[in-house]
Amino acid sequence: MKKLLLAGAFAALFSGAASASVDNIVLVHGAYADGSCWNEVIALLQKEGKHVTSVQNPLTSLADDAEATRRVLALQDGPTVLVGHSWAGTVISETGGDPKVKALVYVAARAPDAGEDYGALAATFPAPPASKGLVRSPDGFAQLSEEAFVRDFAGDLDPARARVLYAGQGRISQTLFSGRTTQAAWKLKPTYYAVSANDRTTSPDLERFLARRMGARTIELPSSHLSMISHAREIADLILEAAK
Repeated sequence: MKKLLLAGAFAALFSGAASASVDNIVLVHGAYADGSCWNEVIALLQKEGKHVTSVQNPLTSLADDAEATRRVLALQDGPTVLVGHSWAGTVISETGGDPKVKALVYVAARAPDAGEDYGALAATFPAPPASKGLVRSPDGFAQLSEEAFVRDFAGDLDPARARVLYAGQGRISQTLFSGRTTQAAWKLKPTYYAVSANDRTTSPDLERFLARRMGARTIELPSSHLSMISHAREIADLILEAAK
């Protein structure tokens, strides 16, 4: 009888653990963007009762962006799903080892291994058209030209909407992409990946390779690089799946 009671108690315990859902979501934006790029996804997640925070990256270095994300993670009151778009895949790979982080979601994102030369890896795949539209300035920062932003970065958005986003794009340090991670959190945590099949900023084949290498639960969307805007429902659903 005691054995049956113990078995029932353990079953109830594990059943409760399995049904628990993560309530905190932290969203990290990539290059040529800011935290507002997540607005459509944020609204959908909030409707599901999630506590959502969008990090504002300075885009000055991997160390600076990682610190901005760590500050937000420190404010979370419990288990958290950490989500990164584009460049921010590097940031969440670096910071996702935090004990609060229970799952990682990559959206058309970089996912370097620890210490990996990501630029060398990316160079083994077709060069995306957007890379030709990078405009460098004497102050050591860079941004996408309006043509490259509208056509290649946000190609499946209404051009008027894309130009609004272009006006608010985050300028990046010209040395931003040279930073290398010290860890690969995707080796430690459950991982999800959204591939943008029509991406002209990151090679879709590179995205597929990264997702396979991580063993990620993967979806593929007929999207530009900004799938969290053009396919907000699907991205929100993937995050909610990770939160279960």
